[in-house]
Amino acid sequence: MPVAIIAGTAIYNIPSIQMEEKIIQTAYGEVIVLLGQGENSDLVFLPRHGPRHSTPPHKVNYRANIQALVDLGVRYVLAAYAVGSINRQIPPLGLVALDDFIDMTSGREATFFDGGVNMVKHVDMSEPFCPHLRAALLANAARLGLHLEPAGTYVCSNGPRLESPAEIRMFEKLGGDVVGMTAIPELVLAKERDLCFAGVGFSVNWAAGIEPKVQFVQQGLSELSAQLLDLFIQTLREVASQEVTRS
Repeated sequence: MPVAIIAGTAIYNIPSIQMEEKIIQTAYGEVIVLLGQGENSDLVFLPRHGPRHSTPPHKVNYRANIQALVDLGVRYVLAAYAVGSINRQIPPLGLVALDDFIDMTSGREATFFDGGVNMVKHVDMSEPFCPHLRAALLANAARLGLHLEPAGTYVCSNGPRLESPAEIRMFEKLGGDVVGMTAIPELVLAKERDLCFAGVGFSVNWAAGIEPKVQFVQQGLSELSAQLLDLFIQTLREVASQEVTRS
């Protein structure tokens, strides 16, 4: 059963696995994915900004990305999001298993159900992220000795500019824990297509106004990315094998 990892800033491939680039044609445009080879042929890696990180967050073709995974037969997806920290309990290089979101984006193609031949469908977002996949993530993180905050609200800004200190103060009052630019509409589209989808935010900076100046961490980031990918692969394999066993 194919499983997938979506990532962007700071995670552009899976260095430990041999992968081959492939173009997937969808009804919403073409998507470049990396397909695992040999014993890893069940693994799909999707660089959301393109393989050379050339597409800004507000112009990512999220519908094509999610549809490409559906067309490849993927059911389970884990997504990595580089974020700025609002909550002091999630410092730079901290990890959080996201469980809710606030959408501050505009002008994005945010649904597959936009009327006409695509009909209209109202998707329940009471539980935005797949609870089964989130539980497996938390259990595996504990086994690996990796600290993963069990819950956090992701505020999605439009980008590509960073947020102002006043915006961050507002997001904090609204209940935001971290801020990024890509989770919406990605997770909404995944839910519309009935994918089991969960996301982890990894902090690369304090959000504006938390500290005197926004500074992005570099030291330790590659090690954290490698640990996160290991966690993702182990978790995806586990849930996929459980489904195969059940079937």
